[in-house]
Amino acid sequence: LAAAGAPHGTVVTAAAQSAGRGRQGRAWSAPAGQALLVSVLVRDPPELLPLVAAVAVARTVGPDARIKWPNDIHLDGRKVAGILAEGRPQEGWAVVGVGLNVAVDLADLPAELHDTAATMGLAPGDVAVVRDAFLDELDAALMLASTALLDAWRERDALAGREVSWTGGAGVARGIDGAGRLVVDLPGGGHTALDAGEVHLGRPAE
Repeated sequence: LAAAGAPHGTVVTAAAQSAGRGRQGRAWSAPAGQALLVSVLVRDPPELLPLVAAVAVARTVGPDARIKWPNDIHLDGRKVAGILAEGRPQEGWAVVGVGLNVAVDLADLPAELHDTAATMGLAPGDVAVVRDAFLDELDAALMLASTALLDAWRERDALAGREVSWTGGAGVARGIDGAGRLVVDLPGGGHTALDAGEVHLGRPAE
């Protein structure tokens, strides 16, 4: 639709999906009728679009929602939503994809997700209400100046001050910089800024 010229704000939703995809090609599991599965076309997307989307989803979920860099929304330390922003900068558009567990019965998820997934705990009939609330929050977040956006993101940072690890390193997360990169204090002194990749809480396994 984007390549064919669909306008900014075009929304595509699904009640169920058979090939949901997250970052790095991972599958996203969502029982039919229990999750918000939505993609939104953004024309002339801002550079910080992934942060915009994260703030919008977190605000939709509620005051207790936290953002786990780079693209997960957590409730009580468990993942309630995933975000995937993809686009073609040369063509001036991006698509924000969101999977949000609105009314998911965690027992319906694969066994390996029972200890890591969360749900908003609403009814299936609330999915449309949550969709509209998210679209409103996305519009509002797209209007934020960069400073206000970064502040809004940092207020919900799930990793700040906590030990984290990633492939090739570990340290203590210290929030994000102006480009949305995760800043990490290193054990031997100094710091690094991560611009992509998976980050896990805690030290790497020995």
